[in-house]
Amino acid sequence: MSMKKLVGKSMTKKTKFLGEEIVIKKLSVAQVMELQAKFKETENSEDNSMEILKTVIRQSTEDGDQLSDEEFNEFPVEELSNLSAEILKFSGLGNVEKPAKGN
Repeated sequence: MSMKKLVGKSMTKKTKFLGEEIVIKKLSVAQVMELQAKFKETENSEDNSMEILKTVIRQSTEDGDQLSDEEFNEFPVEELSNLSAEILKFSGLGNVEKPAKGN
């Protein structure tokens, strides 16, 4: 298959959130660039980490883009943080430990 035919295709997987199975998808290059821009916009803000977290989840979960800020406030912070970390790991970003190479 040619690379051109794969443009716009995304990869998904199931993960747990609040004890329920949800579908997450890998971030695209455009979405990562949007995250970087969001980080620069908010780096001096106290709400920086929450804004980044909400952006990651909105971009990578089914119906996530339909969640309001008020709805995000109803979720436990730790669960949102774990979900965001899982999305970033699945997307190849973040502090993911690589297995040690053999001797």
